[in-house]
Order: sequence, then structure tokens, then C-alpha cells
Amino acid sequence: MIRAGLIATISPETDMTVVASASNGREGVEQYRLHQPEILLIDLKMPEMGGVEAIRTIRAEFPSARIIVLSTYQGDEDIYRAMEAGAVTYLLKDTLAEKMIGVIREVAGGGRPIPPEVAERLTDRMFQPALTNREVEVLQLVARGMRNKEIAAELKISDETAQGHVKNILAKLSVHDRTEAVAVAIRRGIVHLD
Repeated sequence: MIRAGLIATISPETDMTVVASASNGREGVEQYRLHQPEILLIDLKMPEMGGVEAIRTIRAEFPSARIIVLSTYQGDEDIYRAMEAGAVTYLLKDTLAEKMIGVIREVAGGGRPIPPEVAERLTDRMFQPALTNREVEVLQLVARGMRNKEIAAELKISDETAQGHVKNILAKLSVHDRTEAVAVAIRRGIVHLD
């Protein structure tokens, strides 16, 4: 439905043509390779290959690809990862159609328009201590309800190392317990419960 809505919104524009659409990230990369559109609209949550991975794959092969993320994910970490992967800008799915069309035109003209709400989240992210990849893995397991011993077994690390990672996560997220850590991580887009 979202793709159909986007196509219906863009198609009437006389200076725009929809050349392809895809139902998952892997297909999106293949369609990009085939058509090499001037602008790519992509979501972050897709089956088979997530949006960040698809952006990285496309930008590795086509460094000048202009990619606009259009997503319901509003967390500062989601936005940061997408921009770090190579997206030109990031729009939330509740963006009005006229605004989206304007952003597409601006990106086509070489601009990098960042909506104020996205800029604010990116600024917030810049002042947050970053979690390491291992800490994100541990946090995902905490979100699944695992205790330190289970995390240690899952990641093949010592109980003390798992406990150290959890302590670091709590400190970096400025929270007092695991439940708060998961709540903050979900709100910021560090982890997703899908």
C-alpha cells in the first residue's frame, strides 16, 4: 500500500517518472542496478535486506547514488545509521506529499535538505556516547529478556565480560536498570522488537 501510494503521489508530477519499485531490500538493490535512477526512495524496515544494508550496498557500487530514506523509524540512531550509510536525507512517513515532492526535487538539484525534526534528532545523537557493536549485540539480547549468564553463553564470552558490557550500556544510556536501557534503546532506534 505504501509503494502504491508513493507511485500515485509521484506519477502525476510532469518532471518525475517512477522507473521501478521493489518489495524488499535485495530486490531494491537489483532494481537500482538495473535502472540506476536519479533518486531512490527507500525504507529502513524491509524483508531480506534492511534499508541501511541496501544503502551501503548501493553506495559501494554507485558512490554518487542519491538516496532518500522514507521511514516510520524516528529514533536518532536509525537516522544516524541511514545517513552514515550514505542517505542524502531522511523523511518520516508522515511527511506531507507536497513536502516529499519538494525534497525529491531539491535532492535531484544537488541539495541535501534535512527536515528540522530530523536535524534535531541527529544533533541529539551527536552528543550521545556511541555503543560498540558488541554492546548493541548485548543490548539486543537484554531486550529479548536474557540474563547475563544467558548472554555470556549466547555470545561465547565470560559472565564477567557480559556483566561489564551491561554496566557500560547502562552508563552510556544514562539509565539505572536493564528495563530502562531497553526502553531508551527502542525509543532511540538502537534496537527494534520486530
